[in-house]
Amino acid sequence: MKKLKSMTRRFKGEDIPLYIMALPGVALLILFSYLPMGGLVLAFKKYNVQKGIFGSPFNGFDNFKFLFATSDAFIITRNTVLYNIVFIFLNMVIAVILSLMLSSLRSGRLAKAFQTIYMMPYFLSWAVVAIIAAAFLERSNGYVNHILQMFGQEGLVDWYQKISIWPPLLVFINAWKGVGYQAVMYLAVISGISSDYYEAAMLDGASRLQQAVYITIPHLRFIIAVSLIMAMGGIFRGDFGLFYTVTKDSGTLYPVTNVIDTYIYRGLKNQVNLGMTTAAGLFQSVVGFVFVLLANRIVSKVDPDSAMF
Repeated sequence: MKKLKSMTRRFKGEDIPLYIMALPGVALLILFSYLPMGGLVLAFKKYNVQKGIFGSPFNGFDNFKFLFATSDAFIITRNTVLYNIVFIFLNMVIAVILSLMLSSLRSGRLAKAFQTIYMMPYFLSWAVVAIIAAAFLERSNGYVNHILQMFGQEGLVDWYQKISIWPPLLVFINAWKGVGYQAVMYLAVISGISSDYYEAAMLDGASRLQQAVYITIPHLRFIIAVSLIMAMGGIFRGDFGLFYTVTKDSGTLYPVTNVIDTYIYRGLKNQVNLGMTTAAGLFQSVVGFVFVLLANRIVSKVDPDSAMF
C-alpha cells in the first residue's frame, strides 16, 4: 500500500514532465505498431475489397499453403535459414575482431578515420551496393573481366550466371555492408571498460592477446548475447535488397538466392493477394519470436547475467 501511494505521488508530481516527453513516442508506438496488428486477421481470410477486412470470409489456413505447398518450399527455407546463420555468427566474429583492432590503435585520429571508413557501407542502400557489384561483375564492362583478360583469359564471363560464386559473394557483401556498424557498437562498450583492468594485467605481464581474451571479450558478452538474441528474431527473414537487387533477380541463381521474401514478392507480382502476404509475414514473425525465446533460454542457461529476460 505504501508503494502504491509513493507511485501515485510521483505520478502527480516530479515525473509528470517525463511522462509528457514520452507521450509522443508511446502514441506513435500504439498507432504504427499495435493498431495495425488487427490486420493480422487477413492471414485467415480470403480478402475481398468490397467486403473489407472484417467482412471477408474466413478460409482457414489456405493462405499459408502458398509457402509450403510448392516444390520450392524446402529450397527457400534452407536458403533463408542457412544464410542468416552464417551472417549472424560470421559478422559477429569479424565485428569483435575489428573492434579489438580499432581499440588497440594509439592514434585517436587514425581510429576515427578507420571507424568512418568501416561505417560508410552501412549507410549505402542496396540499390547503390548493386551498382557497385555490377561495376565489378558486368559481363562487358566489369572490372573483373577486364583484369582476367589482362592475364590472358579469352572470352567474357557472365558472373550473373555463375551459381558457384554467389553464396560466398553474398556472405562477403553482407559482411562488408554490416560489420562496420556492429564493430562501432562493440567499440563503444570497449571504451567504457576501466583502464585499471588493463594496467593491472600489464603489471602481471599479460600480452595484448591475453588482455583481449580475459578482459575485453568478457566485458562484451552481454552486448554480444543481446545482439545474438535479437538477430535470431529475423532468422526466417531474407534481406530482400541483398538477394533480389544485388543479384539482379537472375533466374539462373534462384537455387542459391531464392529466399522466403523474394519468393513471396515474385508470387505476389503475378497474383496480388493480401491474405497471402499477411500469412507470410505472420509466419515469419511467429517463428522469429519462438527463436528469440529459445535463444534467450539457451543464453540464460550458459550465462544468466547476459539474458534479456
